Amino acid sequence: MLNRHHLKRLLTHGALASTSALALGLAGCGDPPAAPSAGSGGGRTATPGGGTTELLDIEKPQLKFGFIKLTDCAPLVIAKEKGFFEDEGLIVEIEAQANWKVLLDRVITGELDGSHMLAGQPIAATVGFGTQADFYVSYSLDYNGNGITVANSLWEQMKPNVEMDADGKPVHPIPADSLVPIVKAAVEDGNPLKMGMVFPVSTHNYEIRYWLAASGINPGFYYDPSSGEVNIPGVLDAEVLLSVTPPPQMPATLEAGTIVGYCVGEPWNQQAVFKKIGVPVTTNYDIWNNNPEKVFGVTKKWADENPNTWLAITKALIRAGHWLDASTANREEAVQILSRPNYVGADAEVIANSMTGTFEFEPGDKREMPDFNVFFRHHASYPWYSDCVWFLTQMTRWGQLTEQQPDGWYAETAAKIYRPDIYEKAARMLIAEGKFSESDFPFGTDGYRPPTTDFIDGKAYDGKKPNDYINSFEIGLK
Repeated sequence: MLNRHHLKRLLTHGALASTSALALGLAGCGDPPAAPSAGSGGGRTATPGGGTTELLDIEKPQLKFGFIKLTDCAPLVIAKEKGFFEDEGLIVEIEAQANWKVLLDRVITGELDGSHMLAGQPIAATVGFGTQADFYVSYSLDYNGNGITVANSLWEQMKPNVEMDADGKPVHPIPADSLVPIVKAAVEDGNPLKMGMVFPVSTHNYEIRYWLAASGINPGFYYDPSSGEVNIPGVLDAEVLLSVTPPPQMPATLEAGTIVGYCVGEPWNQQAVFKKIGVPVTTNYDIWNNNPEKVFGVTKKWADENPNTWLAITKALIRAGHWLDASTANREEAVQILSRPNYVGADAEVIANSMTGTFEFEPGDKREMPDFNVFFRHHASYPWYSDCVWFLTQMTRWGQLTEQQPDGWYAETAAKIYRPDIYEKAARMLIAEGKFSESDFPFGTDGYRPPTTDFIDGKAYDGKKPNDYINSFEIGLK
C-alpha cells in the first residue's frame, strides 16, 4: 500500500500514472526494518517491508531511461519492477533502443534522461571521440557478462589446435592461439576473417581485440601515426576485420555467414548455442577477470540540473544490484522478468544459462561460472577511476585517441567522468535508512582498484600507471 506522504508527493509532481501500476511496482520490494535517522531531503516514507526511505527533493520525478536488449540491463529493470525507483519518488519508463548510437544520441539530446550504456560511451563522448558531450557516471551496472562465439564451421577448424581434457572437452580459457594458422591462411588468400562487435567504444570491441592480439593476431588500428591517416572502421593493418553489429542481430548475422564470430553480451552467445549455430570459445571473465561492462550514464548538463534526482536514481540502482546478487531465487525471478518482450525478449531458458551461475559452451557442456554476471559483489557497482582509465588506455592503444598523454591526464579525465562521491553519498543514505551496512561498500578507497594481472595474457594493469600498461603490449600504438 502506498504511504500517504509518498502518494501526496507523487501527486504534487503530477507523476502518478495510476495507483494500481504503482502498487504493482512496489510489490515484493521489502527491506529490513530501520530505525529513524537524521537526514536532509523531502521527507521519509515507509517501504513495504517496514523500512524507511529518505525522500529527496526530486527535481524531475518522471523519467525515461534507455536500454539495449541485454541481460546486463537488469539493474534498471529490477529497480523498476521491484519498486526501488518508486520508493525514491520516481516514476520511470524504460524503453528499448535500436542500437548504441541511437541510444547515445537520445541521451545527449535529452529525449532520454539517462541510460544503460557501454562503459566506453560516456568516456569517449567526454573526450570527443565520435561525438562530443560531457557525461557523468555514478553507477557501474555489472562485471563480466560477455563472450566470444565462433561459427560452427570455424570451430571445427580450431578444434585440432585446442587443448582437450581427459573427457575430450576443451580446456578453458581458450586463447586465440588456436585461431592463428586459420587467420594467417585467410590473409594469404586475400579473404581475411570477418568478426562482429557491438560498437567502436564497446568493451566487446576492446575484448575481442585483446583476445586476438594476446595471440599475436593484429585486429587493426583506427590511426596511423606515421602518415596521420584516420581509419573510421579501425581496420588499418588488420588480420581480422571487425565490424559493428547490434547485439540482438548477432546470431542471425552469424547464421547468414556475414561474420564467422563475434563478441557480445548475453543472452546472444547462449542463443547461438541454443540454435546450434555457434560455439562460445571464451568469456570476458577469462579475458579480464571481473572487468567492468556497462554503466548508467547521464549528461553533465542533466546531472547539474537534477542533482537530487540523480542521487535518488543511484540509490535505487544500488538496491537493485544488491537484490540481483542476494540469492539464486532472485536471479531466477530476474530471468523471468528479463524474458518479457518489452525487456530482453529472449527465452527464459536461454537467459538462465548465464544468469543463474552457469555458462554453456556447447550443447551439454554447461559449466559452473558463478561470477559470469556480477552486479554488486566484489564492489561491482562502484564507479572505479581505474576502470575508466583502462578504457582510455585501450582507446589510445588502438588509435581512437591519436595523441599520447601523460599519466596525469588519465587520472584527471577519469575524475571528470566517474563520480564515486555521488555513489558514496547514495550509499550513506541507504545505510542511514537501515538497508545496508558500512561493510557493504569500499569507503575510504582512493577510487582505484588494486593492480591486477588477471588478464588472459597475464599483463599487469595498474590504473595509476597507464602508460606502463600501454607500452607493455607488442601489438598497439605507443
